[in-house]
Amino acid sequence: MDKPPVTQAMIDAYDEYTHLTLDRRRFMERLTALAGSGAAAAAIAPLLAASSASAEIIAADDQRLTAEDVVYGGSSGEMKGYLVRPEAAAGPLGAVIVIHENRGLNPHIRDVARRMALEGFVALAPDFLSPSGGTPENEDQAREMIGKLDPAVTVANAETTLQFLAGLDDANGKVGAIGFCWGGGLVNRFATKSSELKAGVAYYGAQPPTEDVPAITAALLLHYGGLDERINAGIDAYRKALEAGGKTFEIHVYDGVNHAFNNDTSAARYDKAAADLAWQRTVAFLKKNLA
Repeated sequence: MDKPPVTQAMIDAYDEYTHLTLDRRRFMERLTALAGSGAAAAAIAPLLAASSASAEIIAADDQRLTAEDVVYGGSSGEMKGYLVRPEAAAGPLGAVIVIHENRGLNPHIRDVARRMALEGFVALAPDFLSPSGGTPENEDQAREMIGKLDPAVTVANAETTLQFLAGLDDANGKVGAIGFCWGGGLVNRFATKSSELKAGVAYYGAQPPTEDVPAITAALLLHYGGLDERINAGIDAYRKALEAGGKTFEIHVYDGVNHAFNNDTSAARYDKAAADLAWQRTVAFLKKNLA
């Protein structure tokens, strides 16, 4: 059976549901109107959402890696995370914090951490919902919990994560961060607060207040989807503030792709060509700045 057609209006409605004001009932009502029937809407909704069944690109037991769940000190309690190292490394490696979307630390982000480790980094994917009891299985609940986090506490937990990574014996002391969606926004905010962060990569992340940009010391790599009007509205002001402050940064806008174009568990929004190019740029950027 052919997949039902997914329109940009449907993708925009899903983005509003997952990031702004729509609840699930109103989202399904809008999707039904766009699709023409409830049956069509029910078939399209999974294509818009992320599928945990397709989250594992690198097997959790891949023999090239050593992976473990870890607990370390946060700013006001325990932080939990998923730590991955290459099995064979010639010496200490740069370290990367892998920051999840507003779904929390799910199988997809664990897989991204494994991909990062295979590129030659010590990778740690923290669960920033640790202060709230950890990431639940229900994505709607996770998004609700994310929305209630104290931004200052979250940034402080990012800093304790950085310090934990910097202190590992097999890490070289240089720490970067890569984040997606909510995590991309956190990378941007974290960069304005941490003098120890060496490099930040934000995928379609909300920009920080421009008045905080002068405090940035990390090199930044910023990826945006060309169709992502909600997030892209802040690019120009951010670019001007970075230029005015003499910061080291790159901005790449990938034409014709949506928010979450890197998430290969979301069939309707994933774009392989853009994701592959952004990943190549990301790895090269982190290797340059964390060596």
